[in-house]
Amino acid sequence: MTDRTVLITGANKSIGYETARQLGREGLRIWLGCRDAERGEAAAHRLAAEGVDVRMLLLDVTRDPSVRSAVARVEDEDGRLDLLINNAGIPGMQPILPSAQPLDDIRTVYETNVFAQIRMTQAFLPLLKEGLDARVVMVSSGLGSLGWLSDPANPHHAVNILGYNSSKTALNAVTLAFAKELAAFGIAVNAADPGYTATDFNGHSGYRTVEQAAAGIAWLATRAPGALTGRFYFEQQEVPW
Repeated sequence: MTDRTVLITGANKSIGYETARQLGREGLRIWLGCRDAERGEAAAHRLAAEGVDVRMLLLDVTRDPSVRSAVARVEDEDGRLDLLINNAGIPGMQPILPSAQPLDDIRTVYETNVFAQIRMTQAFLPLLKEGLDARVVMVSSGLGSLGWLSDPANPHHAVNILGYNSSKTALNAVTLAFAKELAAFGIAVNAADPGYTATDFNGHSGYRTVEQAAAGIAWLATRAPGALTGRFYFEQQEVPW
């Protein structure tokens, strides 16, 4: 076991859960951020049965009071946070033409995929500043890469989903902004593309497994060089912004 702690949002299933599982196996103490208490407790129980040091943390990343309560609990029990993995996200309505997607639907996607990540990072920053080799990982998407989306030869070019794609592009910009600021405190901030993974997100149509997706996130969180910051990675290969 290590003395390092990690908070993973949206962690009661799919990529978030598998990321918790992999980092737990590395010996990290897991804060399992979950919006639904019953599902969260069940997920934590399964991880604990595998020997993972895990605590369920009731957390709705879109609500200020919930985030403040989560910060207070982590501060009370640990006094610091070493790793923050902003994994929670939603797909929004798809497929639908950009010209037909309602603004309210786009706002809903941005609330979870962009504003919540900012909220979480700002709220937990004081605890990250107290952390050991502190890092933040934003779980983005290759569909947020303008380089890939604008390249007709790239498979991502054909996926034209206004709300989701642009939210991940915005998240990449958020990643860079925090990376620039937090470098002065030795806190690395990077974005991870888990790839097209078979989850509830896409009706399990993805070609990658959650194990493969989580491996790249776990690498950025613990094994990537500490000086690596302000970057976007798929597995261990850099992705163009």
